[in-house]
Amino acid sequence: MKWQELNNVVLVGHSYAGMVISGVAEKMEKSIGSFVMLDAFFPETGEALVDLQPPQVRDSFLAAERNGALAMPPRPAAMFNVNEKDRAWVDAQCTPHPLKCFLQKLTLTRARERIGKKTYIRATGYASEPFDGAMANARGKGWRIMRCHAATT
Repeated sequence: MKWQELNNVVLVGHSYAGMVISGVAEKMEKSIGSFVMLDAFFPETGEALVDLQPPQVRDSFLAAERNGALAMPPRPAAMFNVNEKDRAWVDAQCTPHPLKCFLQKLTLTRARERIGKKTYIRATGYASEPFDGAMANARGKGWRIMRCHAATT
C-alpha cells in the first residue's frame, strides 16, 4: 500500500489474519477504504490470539510455550470440515506456525474503528465460539454484519 501509493484499499482478513489486518490498520489507516473480517479473530488492544481462544486451545498454546516450543503444528483439515477427497492435499500444504505470533499482544489505537466501511462476515454451518464472539463484538461496534453459507463438500 505504501510503496504503490494505494488508496481506498479493501483490506480482508480471515481467521488469524484478523489479528494481522488490525495491526495493518494502525499503520495504513488512511489508505484503507473498507475493512472486512471473514470468520476472523477480533482483537482489542492488549490482546493476543491466545486470549481469544477457548480454554482448551489457550492451554495448549501456553503449554507449548512452557515446553520451549517455537512453533505450533498445523491443525488437520478434518478439523475445518474439509471434504474427505481434499483433506490429504490440504494437510500437505499446511506448515507449522510460529508460536510467538499467537502470544504477541497488540497495541491498537482504534484506527480500525475509524475506517469508514467495516464488515464482519460469519460463515454459517461452521461452529466457532471465537468467531461468534468476534461477530458479536463487531455488531456491538456498529459494523455491518453478513452471514454466508460455508460449503463443506
